[in-house]
Amino acid sequence: MSLPRHSIPVKTADELLRMRAAGRIAAEVMTAVAAEVRPGVTTGALDDLAYDLIRAAGAEPTFKGYHGFPGSMCISVNEELIHGIPGRRVINAGDIVSLDLGVTYAGMIGDLTRTVCVGVVPGDVAALVATAQAACDAACAVLRAGVRVGDLAHAIQTLCEARGYGVVRDFVGHGVGAQLHEPPQIPNYGAPGTGPVIPAGATLAIEPMITLGDHRIKVLADKWTVVTRDGLPSAHYENTVLVTATGCENLTPCELTPAR
Repeated sequence: MSLPRHSIPVKTADELLRMRAAGRIAAEVMTAVAAEVRPGVTTGALDDLAYDLIRAAGAEPTFKGYHGFPGSMCISVNEELIHGIPGRRVINAGDIVSLDLGVTYAGMIGDLTRTVCVGVVPGDVAALVATAQAACDAACAVLRAGVRVGDLAHAIQTLCEARGYGVVRDFVGHGVGAQLHEPPQIPNYGAPGTGPVIPAGATLAIEPMITLGDHRIKVLADKWTVVTRDGLPSAHYENTVLVTATGCENLTPCELTPAR
């Protein structure tokens, strides 16, 4: 990395090769795990599958053991926004399930999240899930070298609030590379033209987190699982992207099959 630690890291050509490999593995694992999200499966079984697939690819699950987190994935259901601990919870028809996955390969990390609809969900919930993806796309549409973090934040906030959703304030996107969390922090709300200038060669995890109701959240007694304070559903969508002079490259491309 060619910038000092307090700046936004710029990746070398070799680091980018390894990040592309990590992102590709992460996307492949996400696709396989999402295909198994169905009524009757437990979140623990999904986590076990993720672990086996990551290790079979010669990589490591980034989240496992991170600050003591016990799973290979964060699996969050319905009102659970992020950091759900996999275990005995059984997935039911009509649930929405957020799958958050980090993969470390050759010292570099790919990080992505998808929220999956299980069978038929209410129309307003399906629209919430679609908006989380649209918000990530909106941020990527304005991203290029020289824009500021606030430009991405404003794009996300504007789209989501125009559709009536709560935009979470307490958790943010971030730089990612050799470390899971690198500069800069990328809030999902803010004013355009504010925040650090983003250079070409930066790699960012852009991750809108939105709710069907109020934006306020709380952390459960397990000290990990974050839920909406009002108990309404939430959605989360994330890609790792490389910033270029003219736009950005998605390092975790993952198109899932339609909801079952």
